[in-house]
Amino acid sequence: MTTKPEKSPSEDAAAERQHRSVYTKQFKLAAVARLNDGKQTAEALALELGVRRNQLYKWAKALEQKGPEASFSSRGRKPASEESEIVQLKRQLARAQEELAILKKFDAYLKRQKQ
Repeated sequence: MTTKPEKSPSEDAAAERQHRSVYTKQFKLAAVARLNDGKQTAEALALELGVRRNQLYKWAKALEQKGPEASFSSRGRKPASEESEIVQLKRQLARAQEELAILKKFDAYLKRQKQ
């Protein structure tokens, strides 16, 4: 009879960190509204909702900057049409540098094969 080796505490923590919670726009708006009410401390509200306190502040800042319609609209990277030209060029440069490094390694490999 074989048994599975138990996970170390660091492996359990790594597995928990990989899970990302996704909250709805309505949840975020309600959380920020409750934060702004001032009836509860941010720490108590965060414990009740199961989020980190600093996440509440990030949501409040995003809501303040973008307004209720534009904030919390989507996950991930902005569409290319909304990104600045500098960000797009930096991404293209990084991709080209990666390709160049791969080609250099391949060239060195081919040279070793000829010998």
